[in-house]
Amino acid sequence: MQLYNLEFTEQEINAAVAQDRLLSMEIEFSRVCNFRCSYCYVPERKDCINELSRDEIKNVILQAKELGAGKIIILGGEPTIYPHLAEMVMFLAKQDFEIEMFTNGTGMNRELATLCAELHVRVVLKMNSRDAEIQDRLAGRKGAHGIIEKALVMLKEAGYPAKDKFLALSTIICQSNYAELVEMWQWLRDQNIAPYFEVLTPQAHALENSWLQVDSARLKELFSELSRIDQEKYGLNWEPQPPLVGNKCMRHQVSCLVTATGDVMPCVGVTIPLDNIRNSRLEDILKNSQVINDLKNYREMIKGECRDCDRAHECYGCRGAAYQLTGDYLASDPTCWRNQEKENS
Repeated sequence: MQLYNLEFTEQEINAAVAQDRLLSMEIEFSRVCNFRCSYCYVPERKDCINELSRDEIKNVILQAKELGAGKIIILGGEPTIYPHLAEMVMFLAKQDFEIEMFTNGTGMNRELATLCAELHVRVVLKMNSRDAEIQDRLAGRKGAHGIIEKALVMLKEAGYPAKDKFLALSTIICQSNYAELVEMWQWLRDQNIAPYFEVLTPQAHALENSWLQVDSARLKELFSELSRIDQEKYGLNWEPQPPLVGNKCMRHQVSCLVTATGDVMPCVGVTIPLDNIRNSRLEDILKNSQVINDLKNYREMIKGECRDCDRAHECYGCRGAAYQLTGDYLASDPTCWRNQEKENS
């Protein structure tokens, strides 16, 4: 059985947990961004100060490699406007990492697209709507739709998508785009572009913009319809299960996040700084963290409906949603329709 974005097997995850090792790490090179997305997980709306130097970033990446990580996921901010992106991507490639980068496409010119293709960078382009007005409103920037469309053209000209040139589109499920998501899913599938659709994590700007939220009953309806389409039209079988459409999130077993200022956190949703890499080594931070140990031992530690769910052997809901809405990273996921149905029965 494949878990965690269908990349790591259950055996790989179990072995990594038993040996206190990583399989991947998420990292922010910078939090500087030219979009002001209405759902962004980054709470600040100003440029970040005291960010990690290139040497500090490279050092923590090498520490992750020592812990077994074979994949680095570049978050932001916006990576393509980070002035040292090419250098960092080439560094990762020389270290034999699989590289995945989430981007709004701003700096995706022909040169960068070609470099990404040559280094087999997995590119995840952020697109929440094919409607320019909706996309621009969600991105908080006029012209965002055009930027994203141009980046998509550049990537296709560089050979994406292909077997060794993975391309995905990252889409948050919200009220504004809900009506177009079924059609958008099939549009992506027909182009061999992976759809990364996910439930909105209720934090930071998403909490300020309650108009984004989709209730659990409608989420269940959408997930079920996309599952049916995948099975009947594309021969892909998966069980509808939040928070990722067609995927399972088990990142707390095998991954962590390093922010642009060096804080180590479980993920972008569980915003608990465990320590800072300027103070301690990554191995010590993860090994000595009660939060990490609790999350790895989730089958015994998780609470409420999530603990008794028949999917508990392969799912723990969205820990980010649980933490942001309840203050307890081990609480039952309040956004999961299974838990909502149990409460209403």
